[in-house]
Amino acid sequence: MAKNLIIEGLKDAVRHARGDKSRGTAYTLLVDHPLDVKAIRVRMGLTQIAFANKYGFSLASLRNWEQRRRKPTGAYQNLLKLIDRIPDQVERVLERA
Repeated sequence: MAKNLIIEGLKDAVRHARGDKSRGTAYTLLVDHPLDVKAIRVRMGLTQIAFANKYGFSLASLRNWEQRRRKPTGAYQNLLKLIDRIPDQVERVLERA
């Protein structure tokens, strides 16, 4: 039974690869690439100390993220994504806070 399902699935995959989209379901997998914290900081032209102070990170955490010993989580990850994508807006918001 399981063997037949596997064989049918493989046949569907071959048909799909040849352009027959009438059977099966295709899925797109979205992968969230890990943040390159060091690249973000370097692109901004800041030292580790300046970057940590500017955005409220501990220097130890920043170093761990940059050396990939740890991953930023939660709010830190979201803030880093914003800093990476819209640094000027983040800076303006933080200046007003």
